[in-house]
Amino acid sequence: MPGERGAIARPGSRPPGWLEMMRLVVVTPGSGGARSPVEVAAAALAGGCRAVQLREKGLDDRRFAELARTVQEMCLRAGALFFVNDRVDAAAAVGADGVHLGVSDLDVRDARAVLGEWPVIGYSPEEPGDAAAACRSGADYLGVGPVYGTPTKPDAGEPVGTAGVSLYAGLGVAPVIAVGGVNEENAACAMAAGARGVAVVSAVASAPDAEEAVRRLLGKLKEY
Repeated sequence: MPGERGAIARPGSRPPGWLEMMRLVVVTPGSGGARSPVEVAAAALAGGCRAVQLREKGLDDRRFAELARTVQEMCLRAGALFFVNDRVDAAAAVGADGVHLGVSDLDVRDARAVLGEWPVIGYSPEEPGDAAAACRSGADYLGVGPVYGTPTKPDAGEPVGTAGVSLYAGLGVAPVIAVGGVNEENAACAMAAGARGVAVVSAVASAPDAEEAVRRLLGKLKEY
């Protein structure tokens, strides 16, 4: 049942189509939003998304782990990937499919040592050399952004635009997931610039109909 203690059983290897499953990654908002993380995850999965990332800055470790187990079980039932943002310890504790890290989080090499070989590790670089070093240390994909201005992470820095997506994609060190201000109108532009997928928050969490927003986004990404 959701919220039970202990890790949820996983197959011990990443799905062969994990990158295709990340064509659209829905990142949950904080608990103070109009929709809860569970509500956003449920809408994302119902709409056809196959990768959900839990991002929650305001919870203590125990409450976060309980929430992570709940969302993870939802993903398991839908055949979707479950990622944890930042918190490697929680990802390891619940047996998440992967974790996404930034420059101030645990080093990728250390995260890989904690998680083992099969979980997917994403990394948000600050410059190309940083990206290459992270991939040498075990990162599987790069979260590049903010591509456009975003209200959900005001400290994310200046937008890199589609030129930034092309820059990191052109390095050839890892697949790029475009993030930051991505929505139905501009998602295809990010893909055309070289991204293998996009990650969204408000485009789903703040949509009048979150489930329909996911379907529409997937439709825009289908040709890629």
